[in-house]
Amino acid sequence: MVSGWSRFPRRGRFSVSFRPMKSAQTQFALCLLLLLAGCATLKQCAYEGVNRDQWQHPDRVIAALKIAPGARVTDLGAGSGYFTFRLAHAVGAEGVVYAVDVDQDMIALVQAKATEQNAGNIRTVQAKSDDPQLPENVDLVFTSNTYHHIDGRVVYFKNLQRHLRPGARVAIIDFDRRAAWLDRLWTHYTPSSFIKSDMQQAGYLLAQEFDFLDRQSFLIFTPLAQAPRAGRADSPPRAAPAS
Repeated sequence: MVSGWSRFPRRGRFSVSFRPMKSAQTQFALCLLLLLAGCATLKQCAYEGVNRDQWQHPDRVIAALKIAPGARVTDLGAGSGYFTFRLAHAVGAEGVVYAVDVDQDMIALVQAKATEQNAGNIRTVQAKSDDPQLPENVDLVFTSNTYHHIDGRVVYFKNLQRHLRPGARVAIIDFDRRAAWLDRLWTHYTPSSFIKSDMQQAGYLLAQEFDFLDRQSFLIFTPLAQAPRAGRADSPPRAAPAS
């Protein structure tokens, strides 16, 4: 597994999720400015991207997840907390969101933001590269733009099943080949067919596939051991049960 689920590619390029600009030169100049600004700024930009709200549609993503109040949710590869705080709002005061990451700097950043915003339902978890280190089983594992950083994904997600409550789901968002060439230059991506194959081998059934993200796949899986017989790709996602 890639050390630190690094957002930086293995061949020396910086994996920053930039939105296409007017020219490649403009984007390159922006990257240089980020480098000059320092590592912390570059890290946060790598996690959050530029104008991310415009293409990530975070509110639609959260709505599609149909999270029940009081649910236990894991934000796997939480980064700077882009989705963490939105998930925390969805689960409400009685729920918990575990912001899981192997990057100690990002864990510290999310913790500081949670303290500042008095978000008492957010718990940070320092993960190992092959183990999320979850303190309890959860109703939903959500991961955005992290899947392609995990090596040994079949084994990883097979082992993840021991952290899932009955009726739990695994939601995966990742860049795919629909992204513009300039986006693919700066980001890793995983074709959705690869994700589906990996998850099938890991013992999951595709429960839902959304197509409103124009540069990412958005897939929801349930463990085969607990999936309903009639589960189909076009069936509605199941709400996570309240604890």
